[in-house]
Amino acid sequence: MVETMRAAMVREFGPAEGVQLGVMPRPEPGPGEVLIAIHAAPVNFVDLYVTSGTYQFLPKLPFVPGKGPSGVVAALGAGVTNLAVGDRVLAMAEQGGYAEFVAVKADQCYRLPDGLSFLDAASMSLAYDTAWFALKERGRLREGETLLVLGASGAVGLASVQLGKAWGCRVLAGIARPEMAGLVRAAGADAVIDLSVPDLRDGLRDQVRDATGGAMADVVMDPLGADPFDAALRAMAWCGRLVVVGFAAGRIPSVKANYLLVKNIEISGLQISDYRKRRPDLASQCFTELFALFAAGKIKPPETMRLPLERAGEGLAAVRDRATAGRRVVLLPVYAA
Repeated sequence: MVETMRAAMVREFGPAEGVQLGVMPRPEPGPGEVLIAIHAAPVNFVDLYVTSGTYQFLPKLPFVPGKGPSGVVAALGAGVTNLAVGDRVLAMAEQGGYAEFVAVKADQCYRLPDGLSFLDAASMSLAYDTAWFALKERGRLREGETLLVLGASGAVGLASVQLGKAWGCRVLAGIARPEMAGLVRAAGADAVIDLSVPDLRDGLRDQVRDATGGAMADVVMDPLGADPFDAALRAMAWCGRLVVVGFAAGRIPSVKANYLLVKNIEISGLQISDYRKRRPDLASQCFTELFALFAAGKIKPPETMRLPLERAGEGLAAVRDRATAGRRVVLLPVYAA
């Protein structure tokens, strides 16, 4: 008899509200894989691209979305020696998180320290590791430098603010909604940059100049693209580095190469799933450091909006409509209010 599970499924690409609860066969772990009994699964902004059919890598229909759930190892596939049944882990699955179970490669699972709950681990998932790779690996952020975080009230933005402060940097938090100023300051921002000013092209540069005494930003973390990207180029210090992690503001920007030459600045991009596949050693280093910073009280996952699996579409819509006010939406297969 085939065992089944509940899962929030995408049967055709479309709006968030089209993600519906269903029943499907429970996966079996293949060679090198483990089966995870999911306790908490984050709803990420990137999930909107996947479920709508606009992401660069699309699974075959029907499928279960959801990246980076946390849970307990329930079964081992052939050849797995680094994990045991009963281990508490963060599983960096590329899909399948909106379900009761998911099969994941064992080398993509990271044991949780005793003090880190499933809920907090899910709240950190894909946000803090993205921020870590963007700042440390791509941006080469160093102690004492100035970091400008665009979209600072979002999940990756808040994680970037916290990591920048943990690493001894001055952090400028760019936000488009003034009511989020308290949130980013509580995360550690030294100054708030208003991205809603009428003339952003000059206004962002002027604010950064005032906040840094003319030194400008050494590193820019950009999950937005569009006009904030264009404006941030003018707010960079000599030999500054800008890291592109997404285009949440809509337009994919472009830049004239001569501008990079004149200012000795560089622009790089981050596709974090490639790092997990190509550099698992670096991904392991990332999570080891993140868990240590959490244990030391230097980073704190945001509060959560907790929803049962059957409300996955509602959770995606809340992320889409920016109705979460600094919280992470987390799905709980076994729901407790």
